[in-house]
Amino acid sequence: MWWGLAGASAAAVAYGLASVLQASAAGSSPDAGAEAVVLKPRFVLGMGLDLVGFGVQLAALQVLPLFVVQSALAASLAVTAVAARALGVRLGRAEWLAVGVVCLGLGLLGLSAGAEGSPVVGHGFRWGLGAAVVVLVVARLSIQLVPRRLHGPLLGLIAGLGFGVVAVSGRIIPSLRPADLLTESATYTAIAAGALAMLCYAAALQRGGVTTATAMLVIGETVLPTLVGLLLLGDRARHGYTVPALAGFVLAVAGALALARFGEPGQAVSSTAGSRRNRESSA
Repeated sequence: MWWGLAGASAAAVAYGLASVLQASAAGSSPDAGAEAVVLKPRFVLGMGLDLVGFGVQLAALQVLPLFVVQSALAASLAVTAVAARALGVRLGRAEWLAVGVVCLGLGLLGLSAGAEGSPVVGHGFRWGLGAAVVVLVVARLSIQLVPRRLHGPLLGLIAGLGFGVVAVSGRIIPSLRPADLLTESATYTAIAAGALAMLCYAAALQRGGVTTATAMLVIGETVLPTLVGLLLLGDRARHGYTVPALAGFVLAVAGALALARFGEPGQAVSSTAGSRRNRESSA
């Protein structure tokens, strides 16, 4: 059980570091298309870390409920915040408090995590996951129909829901043996949803509303899988640990949302530099 939580935490580290690289690549080319951004070396390196995180996430999903794994992944924003210090970002008391809240939430989740459910899902459930990807693709193609100020949040939400589909797909994969992965339809659903989510997140980072977009991503990738796990896949907390599990989930996600602005470290760096210039000019 604890090695599963360690795996989910390792995935959060990989995703957090990838977010710093991807946000940096997107910020360096604000006018380029999302397809061009994903070909930049820093974004490609970030995607490599995403793949590592995905592999570890799949392993964690074999032994832990979805609500535990996805809450741990939300902690990737805490990793992003700390990693952003290397780019000159200073964490204030509020940010360090948020990091502590995330860690506390993860600790409560670790204590309350029960074994994942083991329901037998049929072809209908798998077709439903495929249909969800199609709906998200249509939503992405229809983004121009809404006001531009909503593009960032909506793209972040679509990305989050895409990563949520990835998590649910990984949850129903029966084993990680190569032969099983190649013959399991959920594997290909996860790949398609993950690719869509990456493109949408890259586009969201370019639209300027990084804080909101990242917060919407966290909501999409935690709430949807949690509901599916609890309602359809038999996920439960340990007996007598429902309240700590709920508290841990809320704390982990709330702390991650508080750190959402670190999705784009360059923004905070420029803000710090601007403040420094203002002080110098005042002097």
